[in-house]
Order: sequence, then C-alpha cells, then structure tokens
Amino acid sequence: MSHQHNHNPDNIRLAFFLNLGFTILEIIGGLLINSVAILSDSVHDLGDSFSLGLAWFLENYANRGSDQRYSYGYRRFSLLGALINALVLIVGSLLVLSQTIPRLIDPEPFNAPGMIVFAVIGVAVNGFAALRLRRNQSANAQVVGWHLLEDVLGWAAVLVVGIVAVFVDLPILDPILSILITVYVLVNVLRRLYDSARLFLQAVPQEVDLGELRQRLLGIEGVESIHHLHLWSLDGEHNVFTTHLVVPDETSYADMLRIRKTIRAITQDLNLEHVTVEVERTSEDCAMRHEESEIEV
Repeated sequence: MSHQHNHNPDNIRLAFFLNLGFTILEIIGGLLINSVAILSDSVHDLGDSFSLGLAWFLENYANRGSDQRYSYGYRRFSLLGALINALVLIVGSLLVLSQTIPRLIDPEPFNAPGMIVFAVIGVAVNGFAALRLRRNQSANAQVVGWHLLEDVLGWAAVLVVGIVAVFVDLPILDPILSILITVYVLVNVLRRLYDSARLFLQAVPQEVDLGELRQRLLGIEGVESIHHLHLWSLDGEHNVFTTHLVVPDETSYADMLRIRKTIRAITQDLNLEHVTVEVERTSEDCAMRHEESEIEV
C-alpha cells in the first residue's frame, strides 16, 4: 500500500516562530489600545506558541523509527502532543473567560483603528501558518492547525468589530467578542481532546466499522472463525491490525496464501502500518480462542 502524507516538521517550526512573534506583538499592542479581546487572544496565542513548540519537538521525535525501547516506533508521541496541547488551550480559555466576564459589567473604551490593524495582521499571520499545516495529517499537527484556522476566524470577527467601533461607540463589543471567540475555541478544543483521548486509549478508529470488518473476514472462503480481532491507531493516521483466523485442518498451503491475499485486499484502505495475522488450524489449541469474550457488534 502507498499512502502519501506530509509529516514535514518544518511547517510546524515556521508556524511556531510566526505565532510567538505575533503573540509578543499582541501583548504590547493590546495594552496600548486597551483591548481585552486582543489581550485575551494573546493568551490563546501564548498557549498556541507553547503548543506549536511542543508539537515541533514531538513531531520530530515521532518520525523516529522503531528501536529496542519502542518496537512500534515513536508515532504515539505525536498523539501525546495533541493531548497536552488540547489541555493547555482549555486552561488558557478558562483564564481568558475569568478575565473577560467582569468587563461586561464595566466595559472600557478601546482604540478601534488599532484593533483593525491588529486584526489584519492576525488574519495574515494565522492564515499563512494554518495553510502550511494543512497537508500535515498527524493528529498533533491537525489539532494545532485547526486552532490556527479558528484564530483566523476570530481575527476576522475582531476586524468587523473594529470597523463597527469606528462609527459606533459601543465599548461592550470588545468583551462580548472576546467571550464569543473563547467559547467557540473551547468547544472545538474539547471535541478534539475527546477524539485524541479515544485514540490514546486505543479505541477503534471512528471511520472503521469493526463489526463489518469481522463479517468480511468471516466471509473469506475457508475461514471457520475469528478471534483476537483488534484495530487501533498509533497517531490518528497509522493503524495497527491483529487477528487470529481458524481454518480447517486440511487447508493447503496454497489456500493459506489465498486467504492472506484476500485479507490484504479487504484491509487495503485501513492505513495499516503494522499487521499481524495468525492462521490456526481447527485442531490447534489457542488459549486466546477460549479466553477471549465475544465482541458485541
């Protein structure tokens, strides 16, 4: 099987430096123009910078091959990065809400033209970084890339509010926008934390119907039964597949080869990186065959 995927950590490195530089600019500018929305987003971007730096390190680490310590390789370090990044963003979002909600009661004036300038820069910087991560398919890069895309939408909203504020004096728009951006980001990060946690706990990939896969394998001519059927993902992209097939005692070597070839055809779209298929004859004794409880499908 051939799967062309981009795992270039240089994309994450570039996004890291862009985001860190813009975060510093945001903190300074947010204080100067007295915009809680921009200061709130600087907290998000500071978390993003940490996340990107960690993602950059772990993405390099995840590309290492297998060794004596990690026989499957280091791909799950990328998934670990996705989990940590999501947790950092959740903490940052809660901090932003704690600082922004009081502004609803006592809103303060802000510099609308300055907000517009920062919004334009924010859309450009985050948009460019998100595009560079678009083709990177690891769970780690996807979490970071999606959040950068959310930042683009957030800055677009800041731009609209800045333009409105030029013509209408409504300082409460600033904290309202900050809360809306934060809640939107928080909801999406929580969803991705759930997805990453499922993968980390070795759940069956959501796009795979394990019951259907079992039935297709049972439909192979010469296969009597199946046990010890497992499918899980290393990093949200590269999957691991194991199963035990039971065949009649009289099955020939040629039939064995045919069964294995059919299995390869059935599983060719599952992005399998590690495959273990054990073929057993009916008379063979396999402890797993007796001890494994049936999977409900």
